[in-house]
Amino acid sequence: MTTLNVRDAPGRTTSADATQKATQKAAQKATQKATRKARLGASVPGAVLTAVARSAAALGRALLIAVPVLLVSTFITFMLGGLTDQDPASVVLGDSATPADVARMREVFGLDRPLLARYALWLWDALHGDLGASWFTKIPVARSIAERLPVSLSVAAGALLIAVVLGGVFGVLAAVRQGGRLDRAVTVVTSVLATVPGFVAAIALITVFSLLVPVLPSGGWASASDGLPTWASFLVLPCVALSLDAAADVARQLRTGLADTLHENYVVGARVRGLPGWRIVLVHALRNGAGPAVAVLGMHVPRLIGGAVIVETVFALPGIGELTKTAALGGDVPVVQGALLVTIGVVLISSALVNVLLVKLRPAARREI
Repeated sequence: MTTLNVRDAPGRTTSADATQKATQKAAQKATQKATRKARLGASVPGAVLTAVARSAAALGRALLIAVPVLLVSTFITFMLGGLTDQDPASVVLGDSATPADVARMREVFGLDRPLLARYALWLWDALHGDLGASWFTKIPVARSIAERLPVSLSVAAGALLIAVVLGGVFGVLAAVRQGGRLDRAVTVVTSVLATVPGFVAAIALITVFSLLVPVLPSGGWASASDGLPTWASFLVLPCVALSLDAAADVARQLRTGLADTLHENYVVGARVRGLPGWRIVLVHALRNGAGPAVAVLGMHVPRLIGGAVIVETVFALPGIGELTKTAALGGDVPVVQGALLVTIGVVLISSALVNVLLVKLRPAARREI
């Protein structure tokens, strides 16, 4: 018996009519879904290009600031070496040198030229990778730095990683449990750690983990070619000693920024919609609340590099800090100038990367570009 598409009673339809409506609704949903996918596919390249443009603009602004900072800092560094009362030619030749020998050595070192001319020549050569040679050992400064720099970068990178992990974990926990015992404990511990100098932390760590419980070496160095476990064992104590101050500041700043963010309206709305707590904190709130912590971390990068001098001395590490200290005590000006130049370059590059990261995190910073 054929079913007719007619109403058999008021407010009711036959099965054919219901099937037709269901088919139309399904087709409409499929069309809307395809339209959304098409729009999304068309917007993805534009979003990627916009993100790349914003990052490039932030990096460009950072480099524009870095160029004058580099010029000023290198000029001051060179002037400190050029205005010293110590005569390098006399130091190299010794007390038995005649005035003629000293004058000839000054000409070899280029010390007979005006100070500004020497700075311009030194900067030009440095930009081309030539940092000169040691006055005493005649070893090229670039080679000495290339041999020592991996040690310092390993310690600084390890300390930075520990600071991010410890500071991030305890900062988030304190913000989520704000006002509770955990929050107060984190506040007290970070306040104490922020006041502990790096060399004090280094001595305490050596006493505990190398003397009382001898599980880690008290000093020295092993390269990665000697095996990753051995290399890591020599890195643990220096990295921890150097990271405590930075970890404490990151935890405090992240706790403050995240605690304020968790009271924003969009976070309250996410809770009302029933989103999981971990997703609200880690996906929605953390991105907007991590700005102060990232800024503080960027400020700690020069401290990590500068503090490496003391830590490398305590742990007898053959890093660039130890090289700079030895050269400064011996009056080897080219080595000191080259090491400071490389350090300044590392600090400026890290600052530029922090600025780009802040632009990615903060919507307000994106609108300024």
